[in-house]
Amino acid sequence: MDGGVVDAREIAEGVLAGERRAVARAISMVESGSPDLPELSTLIYPSTGRAHIIGLTGAPGAGKSTLTQHLIQEARGRGLTVGVLAIDPTSPFTGGALLGDRLRMQSHATDPGVFIRSMATRGHLGGLALAAPEAIRVLDASGRDLVMVETVGVGQVEVDVAKAADTTLVVVNPGWGDSIQVAKAGILEIADIFVVNKADRDGADRAVRDLETMVGMTSEEGWRVPVIATSAVRQEGVDSLFDDIERHRTYLQAGGELAARRRDRLMAEVEEMVSQSLRGMARSVMEGSPELAADLQERRIDPYAAAASIVDRVQGT
Repeated sequence: MDGGVVDAREIAEGVLAGERRAVARAISMVESGSPDLPELSTLIYPSTGRAHIIGLTGAPGAGKSTLTQHLIQEARGRGLTVGVLAIDPTSPFTGGALLGDRLRMQSHATDPGVFIRSMATRGHLGGLALAAPEAIRVLDASGRDLVMVETVGVGQVEVDVAKAADTTLVVVNPGWGDSIQVAKAGILEIADIFVVNKADRDGADRAVRDLETMVGMTSEEGWRVPVIATSAVRQEGVDSLFDDIERHRTYLQAGGELAARRRDRLMAEVEEMVSQSLRGMARSVMEGSPELAADLQERRIDPYAAAASIVDRVQGT
């Protein structure tokens, strides 16, 4: 990084020591899909798994960044260190995170117990589905007690990133829309806690009631998804929200679900890595076999036979 040669061992040592510059360089390696990522991962992975991962998702304008800012403040007041990963859209001009380092969070910028980083995946082969967990592990390995991951919307990419969290907060506003829209976004399936933010506005009570009704219709035995009303601007309800985050963590740990969720996430991540690797190998075989495309086009073989031929060649490499 910084125009020089990447020394993954040196960066890893810095990450494990909690050095901010090393953490920033490691996340840059994740963003760019550095070929040195496997070595970095090998060095820091044994020191991961200690931080609790909190995901925040919701429609743009829901007040997630302001809420995150107050959650950071609440965590620091409880003596916890925090890492924040803000997943932003990629700028078409710079390739970087469009919103930079979230200026409205910068009240915490000088706090050594807080590390905030916006991330855009400029070159990572697997996109956010692989880059986000790797960046989370960097923050985890740096010794943070909590890692908060904030996304910018409720599309499929954001849902995938939210699945990288232990506790997922879905943030909505009064007038958030009907249950059909929420169900389409997949929000009911990923929410561990609903947050009705900007609760000082008209319609907040109705939004809370609607969500509680939906939760009641879909809840099974185990964790019942709470609906918390907050006003991030007035700093109301944030302490109660944090209490529910802690309660959810205790619930996950007590029943073994935290370990199960993390195991499933890791296996899904490895599966995606294998898929990416095999797709790349298959693509190389196809690019080196123009006769295969001709055989397909002339109907001498069908797609199933072509795929089987490619698999055989990949297995033989």
